[in-house]
Amino acid sequence: MLAGVIGLVFSLLGTPLAVRLFRKRGWGQLIREEGPKAHYEKRGTPTMGGLVILVATIAGYLLGHIGRSDISPLTDSGVLAIGTIIALGALGFVDDFIKIHKSRSLGLHTRAKFVGQLVIAALFGVLAVHVIGIGTDLSFFRSTKLDLGIAFYLWVFVMITAASNGVNLTDGLDGLAVGSAAQIFGAFVVIGFWQFRHEVFYDLRAAGSDPFDVAIVAAAMFGACAGFLWWNTAPAKIFMGDTGSLMLGGSMAVFAILLNTQLMLIIMGGLYVIETASVIMQVLVFKRTGRRPFLMAPIHHHFELDGWPEFTVIVRFWVLSGLSVAFGLGLFYADFLSKGGEL
Repeated sequence: MLAGVIGLVFSLLGTPLAVRLFRKRGWGQLIREEGPKAHYEKRGTPTMGGLVILVATIAGYLLGHIGRSDISPLTDSGVLAIGTIIALGALGFVDDFIKIHKSRSLGLHTRAKFVGQLVIAALFGVLAVHVIGIGTDLSFFRSTKLDLGIAFYLWVFVMITAASNGVNLTDGLDGLAVGSAAQIFGAFVVIGFWQFRHEVFYDLRAAGSDPFDVAIVAAAMFGACAGFLWWNTAPAKIFMGDTGSLMLGGSMAVFAILLNTQLMLIIMGGLYVIETASVIMQVLVFKRTGRRPFLMAPIHHHFELDGWPEFTVIVRFWVLSGLSVAFGLGLFYADFLSKGGEL
């Protein structure tokens, strides 16, 4: 609770300061010419607000341990999660900075971003296995006992890349990505704390991971997202940019891996799966038939061009995200009960 409140306060109060600072530096959003015309008026809105979320998350995690080191000491799991989140935020920052510096809507080349995600995923995977001591098995609500062996590192890369790019694609309407991300981080707080209270059942400590400290990181990020959302809802005063979207998406994968709920992320992140699938479908169908199944991809732009007001699209997609998270948590709890877990 303390980590979440601190993350919320830092983000809520720090975002307007960032808005003024970023405006002075000329860190304004560039809008794609092929995007919806209604978005042209957003040109120049301060971007790279993901830096605020990052700072608030770090503050929430560190200050959340004050006076409680006997119960919740800094652990390798929490530090690794924070370190990976910082690295993903840095990669997104470079991408955003190139866009602003060169006045173009495209930042890092795809290959450079791919290499950056590969390096971060590789370092995280190696440290998670050899320092934290997590297993290399595939997991759903817990371990499936299916050992991936050396392929586990490839799986880590796929998870981090897919999640970070999924949130990045979803970040096209004011508050859509960060609002849905906050729901998932809240779910990971519940999952981490539940595993901590039933550590014999989940046996994560024996595997080297500390679910309670990971839950603290997730709580700090939940609070940071909630505070930022106050200023990011339509009409947004600031955008989080790739600094935020790559960081938020990648951190979801990090939490899922450290909490042994890898495949469950696909369910809770159902909105991001739909958004990504719409882009893939748009490209494949167009290449094959020359026609586009959607007016524009990702799919939130399709509904926007179809006449839905922007805020209507945002709220309905938040509802879709909330249902995905609720369904995932329900399955998580059902698995606990079906295997003889006790409250």
